[in-house]
Amino acid sequence: MGNYILYAVTLILLVISFLKDESKTKNALKKAWKSFENILPEFLGVIMLVGILLAVLNPQVISAVIGAESGWFGVILAALVGAVTLIPGFVAFPTAAMLLQNGAGYMQIGAFVSTLMMVGIVTAPVEIKYFGKKLTIARNVLAFVFSFLVAYIIGKVAGGI
Repeated sequence: MGNYILYAVTLILLVISFLKDESKTKNALKKAWKSFENILPEFLGVIMLVGILLAVLNPQVISAVIGAESGWFGVILAALVGAVTLIPGFVAFPTAAMLLQNGAGYMQIGAFVSTLMMVGIVTAPVEIKYFGKKLTIARNVLAFVFSFLVAYIIGKVAGGI
């Protein structure tokens, strides 16, 4: 029901915007469509990859590797995978939800998403170019360590530990 309300509010605001300034609204919709077109291939690629992985790895394997019973080993593994993976946030959260539905643990997914969003091994060369090697390494190490704190808190809240 909540989604329908959000869609209705969005539609009403779009109509108000259109009535106020038709050309600006059309330009905004064109820009939004271009953004959608740019994001879509990347989004579909990651969703397909996750779908294939979920087809190959059954829930029992996922539970064993990054499930709640994998403990801190699973947290470390998930954090390492997240640190070296380059996935945008709008793909990371649906991916995390799919992994949770297939047996992953909350702590492990917390570490995965935290490192995914905060640690940039793949983007480090660009970051070094703008911020310097020392700051880049310090930021990435602190973000990596912080992801374990996030995992611990999520484990406490979700009852994983």
